[in-house]
Amino acid sequence: MESYVNAFIIGGLICVIGQLLMDGTKLTPSHVLVLFVTSGVILTALGLYEPLVKFGGSGATIPLPGFGYALAKGAFKGVKESGLIGAFTGGVQATSGGITAAIAFGYLMAIIFSPKTKP
Repeated sequence: MESYVNAFIIGGLICVIGQLLMDGTKLTPSHVLVLFVTSGVILTALGLYEPLVKFGGSGATIPLPGFGYALAKGAFKGVKESGLIGAFTGGVQATSGGITAAIAFGYLMAIIFSPKTKP
């Protein structure tokens, strides 16, 4: 039960930060997306995101900074296994399942619901 509460708290705080950034600044959702993924990579490189993941579990790995965390962890692993080229391939290998699922489900939703652009 405690892990669910921790995940809710960490995931909720990440969402609150994103909402405050969009409401309190002129940042667009796209800017916040890039900021969160980049901050996930930087915090992982500094060793600050791993304790958050251990405490919050899915609350820290599912939101956008978690994607940056997965990219960074994959790049570090790739460097250990393949040298410098692993810095470029490791992140992609580590996140390929999530990327594939996002593309497949996005395509499926576009087929089912006929998307429209906002005026």
